[in-house]
Amino acid sequence: MKKTKDQVRAIVEALKELYPDGICSLEYRKDYELLFSVRLAAQCTDERVNKVTPALYARFPTLESLAQADISEVEEYIHSTGFFRAKARDIVLASQMLVREYGGKVPDTMEDLLRLPGVGRKTANLILGDVYHTPGVVVADTHCIRISGLLGLTDGSKDPGKVEQQLRAILPPEESNDFCHRLVLHGRAVCIARRPQCQNCVLRPWCDYFTKNGGEDKEKSKEKKGQK
Repeated sequence: MKKTKDQVRAIVEALKELYPDGICSLEYRKDYELLFSVRLAAQCTDERVNKVTPALYARFPTLESLAQADISEVEEYIHSTGFFRAKARDIVLASQMLVREYGGKVPDTMEDLLRLPGVGRKTANLILGDVYHTPGVVVADTHCIRISGLLGLTDGSKDPGKVEQQLRAILPPEESNDFCHRLVLHGRAVCIARRPQCQNCVLRPWCDYFTKNGGEDKEKSKEKKGQK
């Protein structure tokens, strides 16, 4: 069932109250560090990326040093993030392009960001939102895609592009970027893929999944069975 504007706003506000900061869990100090951390996070946890990047940026403290780095040496620092060869190549080549074509600064438009090696719409939207505070919908994260579908904010599509379009159509622009960060936090803490903690979820009143799966009555039945 399609959500009304009031329902969407209620979901947004409930998540804001639960996760007031709504920030990206990747740690960074410079714009390009966030850019590369998102690349490293592909098929890898943010926690692992945050353990790897301090040593990487200590060895290569500037964008210029990364641009001049030997790809094989970068591979050694990021090996544990998986797909390290492709990631190292993208980091070095993107560094070279940033230095050569953008004056060492991460660009602030979707078009320019997508030109960079290894950068897709998820990364571009994240940079636009977190660095430049431009409304963006970061939907490549599986938590965001999954929970949006469970809530009924989307039609359940697993295609990041379609999910992005559907969320853009209903979310207040000024809330969209932080909303996606909050869905990720909620997916890790409460709406866990294999064992969703529906009984502890503040989004139950607006959740299609909860409603379709028996809602309160089903939970009470489970509680009674557990007491026997």
